[in-house]
Parts: sequence; C-alpha cells; structure tokens
Amino acid sequence: MDTTTPDSSRAERLTDGERSLVSLFVDLWRETSTLVHDEVELARVEVSEKIDKAGTALAVIATAAIFLFAGFLMLLLAAVNALAILLPEDMAPWLSPLIVGVVVLFAGMIALSKGRRDLSARNLKPERTLESVKRDSELVKEHVK
Repeated sequence: MDTTTPDSSRAERLTDGERSLVSLFVDLWRETSTLVHDEVELARVEVSEKIDKAGTALAVIATAAIFLFAGFLMLLLAAVNALAILLPEDMAPWLSPLIVGVVVLFAGMIALSKGRRDLSARNLKPERTLESVKRDSELVKEHVK
C-alpha cells in the first residue's frame, strides 16, 4: 500500500522555479520577521552603546567640572582682588565682585548654550539603524516591483 499522498509526491517534485505561492509567502514572512527582529536588535544595541557613551562622557565631564570649578573660584578671587586695586577705594569692595560676576555669568550662558546643543536628541540618534532600515526598505521595494 502506497503511503504517499498525491500532494506530498507533487511537493517533492517541485523545483525552486515551481514553488507554490503559499510557500513563497511563508518564506517572505519568515525572512521579513527575521529582518525586523535583526533591525530591532541592532537598534537596541546601538541605543545602548549611545547611552553608555553619553553616561561615560557625563561622568568625565562631572569630574573635570569639580576641578575646574575649584580652580576657577581661585582665579575669580584673584580677578576681584586685582580689579579692586584699579577701582576707587570706596567702591572697590562691591563693584569689583559685581563686574567679575557679570563677566562670569555671560561666559556661563555661552557654555550652557553649547552644552545643550551638544546633548540634543539629534546627536543621540541611532544613525546606523536608521540607515540600515532605509536600505532594507529600498531592497524590499525593489523585490516587490
């Protein structure tokens, strides 16, 4: 008694050029699922790398800021004392710290503006993932045509 069904013997005879439409859709679904999974994994890894990099950079900046701040305070004290020598004696105690303070605030605003610009979302964007998704999208469009 023959245990093979007509459908199974037909399936065994199919070559790659004669594959059924269902089989092609199954393959397309499987490959698309794999592609999406790989893209999500790439995005996760890349975002994780960007976060680690930003965290490390912020820690180094914080450490440097402590030392810079201490040195900067000393320089400001020296600038206030030097300016006090140049100003009239009755105005020096309040005017020299005011002048130095205004200059320091102006410099601080410039530095803050640059720092905010450098930490913008544009600089933390997962560029490799976006480029890969774009390439994959174009490849799918080419195969669909």
